[in-house]
Amino acid sequence: MEVNKLILGDNLEILKSIESDTIDLIYLDPPFFSNRNYEVIWGDDGEVRSFQDRWSGGMSHYIDWLNERVEQMCRILKPTGSIFLHCDWHANANIRVEILDKIFGSNNFRNEIIWCYTGPSSPGMKQFPKKSDTVYWYSKSSNWIFNQIRVPYKDGKVHTGGFTEKDGSRLNPDRYDKGKPIENYWIDIAVAVRSSNERIGYPTQKPEKLLQRIIECASNEGDTVLDPFVGGGTTVAVADRLNRKWIGIDQSVQAVKVTELRLHKLNDGNLFGSPFTVQLHKYDYDTLRYGDAFEFESWIVQQFGGTSNTKQRGDFGLDGKMPDNTPIQVKRSDGIGRNVIDNFLSAVKRADKKLYDKNIEDKKPIGYIIAFSFGRGAVEEVARLKLKENIIIELVTVDKIVPIAKKPTITVAINELSRDEKGVCEIEFTATGQSESGIEFYSWDFEHDTEKGFRASVIIDKLGKQTAQFKAGMHVIAVKVVDNDGMESVEIIKLKVNGKIERT
Repeated sequence: MEVNKLILGDNLEILKSIESDTIDLIYLDPPFFSNRNYEVIWGDDGEVRSFQDRWSGGMSHYIDWLNERVEQMCRILKPTGSIFLHCDWHANANIRVEILDKIFGSNNFRNEIIWCYTGPSSPGMKQFPKKSDTVYWYSKSSNWIFNQIRVPYKDGKVHTGGFTEKDGSRLNPDRYDKGKPIENYWIDIAVAVRSSNERIGYPTQKPEKLLQRIIECASNEGDTVLDPFVGGGTTVAVADRLNRKWIGIDQSVQAVKVTELRLHKLNDGNLFGSPFTVQLHKYDYDTLRYGDAFEFESWIVQQFGGTSNTKQRGDFGLDGKMPDNTPIQVKRSDGIGRNVIDNFLSAVKRADKKLYDKNIEDKKPIGYIIAFSFGRGAVEEVARLKLKENIIIELVTVDKIVPIAKKPTITVAINELSRDEKGVCEIEFTATGQSESGIEFYSWDFEHDTEKGFRASVIIDKLGKQTAQFKAGMHVIAVKVVDNDGMESVEIIKLKVNGKIERT
């Protein structure tokens, strides 16, 4: 199982693809049962679809929707694993009785954690303001991981639990001088306020201290943590910092891409930061078309259902074979011509004449050619062979095997707004992205270092417009555009600020 991975997609289908008994800890903060439009945070197509799916049938439908996902989470947890489900008053009773008790068993209920926080309340309310969430903790079995968490006593003194020196052997200072053991009501963790350095613009973002406490108490270094509703990425960011392996899933393009930016920023300057991968709905055309040729050939053959040829010599130019040994050839090119068909036909005959004859007799393809596109000559020759000689060659374009998207384009205009007596300029940047799927958001790196890569100063910018001040000298700015498929492009701007602004 590949870990340290962000996955864009429906978490139910992705959970089904994960092997049983492989995850140590699951934290999920699913959308609350509030049926309010503010639940749609990112606003992209994937999140909107998910929101509509949850609300087609009221509470019973919501419970069914969540239940089938929790069933898969139970399956993939290790016997020593735990699940922490974050919810609020709208559905916490239903979730415990109708989902968690039934799937995990009431005997595996460990704690109902109450996270209390403060915040603005509406004056004149005829009830107490609701300022707490519930986190249900269930283990998969009676043998679960638990590392006790302690916090300092408020007075900072060493406590002995009420024992005195007269108690003699009963006195165990070591039991108490490490701090007060955490109980199941948590009042010492504040919400992630807007002024906090960890805020990324995600309205329901949970504080890192909350996730740190959960991850530290229920897992060990090297364990695998899963968040199937990754949202703003707090779980995977904290898991990465605490030397856990992790998997994050979300149906929103923006959630995945914002989390990716957050992880890059977290690992900035950290030589021991864990590498990670991002799996999107579609593959980048440029990466497939112009990357390593051998890697592409091997990968696309496997995606097609075949076995790649690792010899690279004495293979008659064939790159793989199907389970029945029918040859596959890969051409990492566009507009494949007739000459490729002629050469392939000859190679297939020489490679296995007996199989070649049998496939013709059975009216099956004698081989498959995979390419990005085929020219008219190739298409016409394949049609002629089938009609005149009963020879079937299947021409398969890459986009029929895997979904492909092209990166968005981006242009950036700059405009000097003002300049003070010290020569400090205020500059307005306007980015314009173009994509067939539509633009999701922009991110900005105002102190770009090409060696470190893109490190966002502004993570989410929906409009593509920013202003910043610059002293005299050279400055490098990078802007990233992300489209609705999760594809991205970066424009790097080199500015020389002196008597005037020059774009170099």
